Formats: sequence, C-alpha cells, structure tokens
Amino acid sequence: MDNQIVSRVEEALAPTIESMGFEVVDVEYVKRADGMNLTIYIDIPRGVTINDCEAVHNAVNPIIDNLNPTNDAPYIFNISSPGLDRPFKKLRDYERNYGREVEVKLYAPLKGKKVYEGVLLEKTDNLLRLQCNGKETTIETNRVALVRPLVKFE
Repeated sequence: MDNQIVSRVEEALAPTIESMGFEVVDVEYVKRADGMNLTIYIDIPRGVTINDCEAVHNAVNPIIDNLNPTNDAPYIFNISSPGLDRPFKKLRDYERNYGREVEVKLYAPLKGKKVYEGVLLEKTDNLLRLQCNGKETTIETNRVALVRPLVKFE
C-alpha cells in the first residue's frame, strides 16, 4: 500500500511542482516517532529555501487534500529540501555529479574496503567508475548500497 501512496502522490503533484520550476527528487511515506509522514523532496539548481518549501506546500496542499492518498488515515505532510548529502536515486543524480567527489558505500568489502571516496566519472547500468587517489576504480552497481555527494566541512 505504501508504494501505491507514493506513486499516486508523485503522479498527482509532480506537474504542479515542476511547473513552479522545481524537480521532485523523492516521495517518501514512512513511520516516524510522530506518526506517519508523507514527505515530498524538491530541488532546484540554486538550492531550496524554506520559502520555496512553503510556496510548494501551499500550491499542492489542495491537490493532496482532494487526492486523499491514505483514505483518511492520519499523516503529517511535509515539503523538504533533499539536503546536501542526499543519496543518489536516479540516473540524473549521477549525471549531475560527474566530475565531483562522492562517497560510495558497499554491501560487502571490495579489495578490503566498504567505503570509497573519489571523483565520479561514469555510471552505467552495471558499473560505477571513480577516480580514487589518482587511480581509476570500477565497482559493479549490484555491490553498491549508497552513493552520495562527499560533503567536507572546513
């Protein structure tokens, strides 16, 4: 049922959100300490502000009310920025980050390591290519648990 809710919500809200200039990065319907949460993650190249989240929330709130995706089951509705270190989910996430540093976490060690940091060179259906410490590293995508931007605070 949760996947149906996510699909229905994304299908219903994406056109309005995209017409406002934002990309729907993810839709999540999960249980948290405060109950069920339905969260739409939006992005835009300049970055998302709190005012952006409020504007999108106001624009889609009537649509979500009419949709009634949970059949009257209570939930908390959120619009959020995906954050600096959000995991890559779609091919366009990878493509936007070619040439940038990423962190790759694996399900099981490869050459004694479960975490790789390097410059993302390419992502295909089967392979991920990185430049790590001056050497090219190729990782099969079925070994990859998570890829996200490498965020360094100085």
